[in-house]
Amino acid sequence: MAGTAEITRPEKGRKKRRLWLKILGGIIGVLVLFIGITFIVNVISTGIEKKKIESYGQYVNVEGKKMNVLIQGSGEQTMVLLPGQGTASPVLDFKPLIDQLTPSYKVVAIEPFGYGLSDGTDKERTTENIISEIHEAVQQLGLKRYILMGHSITGLYAVSYVNAYPDEVQAFVGIDSSVPNQPGMDVKLPLKAMKFAKDSGVMRLLTKLGGDSFKSLDYDEQTKEQMKFISAVHGNNPTLMNELSHLGSNFKNAEKLTYPHDLPVLLFAVSNNEHNKQWIPLHEEQAKQSSQGKLIPMVGSHYLHHTKYKEIAEEFKEYMKTVQLKQAK
Repeated sequence: MAGTAEITRPEKGRKKRRLWLKILGGIIGVLVLFIGITFIVNVISTGIEKKKIESYGQYVNVEGKKMNVLIQGSGEQTMVLLPGQGTASPVLDFKPLIDQLTPSYKVVAIEPFGYGLSDGTDKERTTENIISEIHEAVQQLGLKRYILMGHSITGLYAVSYVNAYPDEVQAFVGIDSSVPNQPGMDVKLPLKAMKFAKDSGVMRLLTKLGGDSFKSLDYDEQTKEQMKFISAVHGNNPTLMNELSHLGSNFKNAEKLTYPHDLPVLLFAVSNNEHNKQWIPLHEEQAKQSSQGKLIPMVGSHYLHHTKYKEIAEEFKEYMKTVQLKQAK
């Protein structure tokens, strides 16, 4: 009897292992099937959505590639508008704010390479390359003097831009804009996982499950639809991924840069930033770099221009009545 028990126990162990291997194999099979389905759906959907994307703005030639820009309004002063990192369609994203500004200003919204309807590029996404390309677009449009306004990552690039082209930029306006010395920007991002999520269709599924992020915002239905199409087709493209890979080094290289003392600087910053308690102090410090600097805290999300576009436009117009624009030397 003892011998029989000794034989039975190893046999039971082998049966358990075979059972677990079957379960594991089944799970892997289901995952492979799931990814296969999301991949096929993504490919088909992307092809359909790509055909539905409608053009807007106009193209300018920058280094042999097409950069999309929108020019709206005919005011005496010109505003150059730049997006936050990864914004799928900067022109459409800024539409409510542009509409508020254009009765008084000529607004030029630029979609850098990799954004909106602009071409992608293999050129490394260093701050130097990005601002050089934007400046070439500005030159192609014949703009000599202009106010620079931008969201989020533009705050990083703008410090370099205004120091590189001091005789052109008359003022800077930041919409919850990045600060070169803000902490935590040396984090390593999961770029391979982000690329896999995009290419496999998992990102599309998660976006779908997340609901309509534009539902409560003041965009018309056509604009919402177009933003969704452009995001699904062009989101996380190689140019944007390359920009993210340079994020840490771009911040590191700019951490000691400041705005010129005579440059008017107006900063709108989220006052309820739970992830960074130093957000307002950092912007207060940056505003003080300018003799005409001003910080306006606002309660809201990082995309302040989605919900506070009327307030931003009005506060900006009032600010402009009180400052002396930077003059060319």
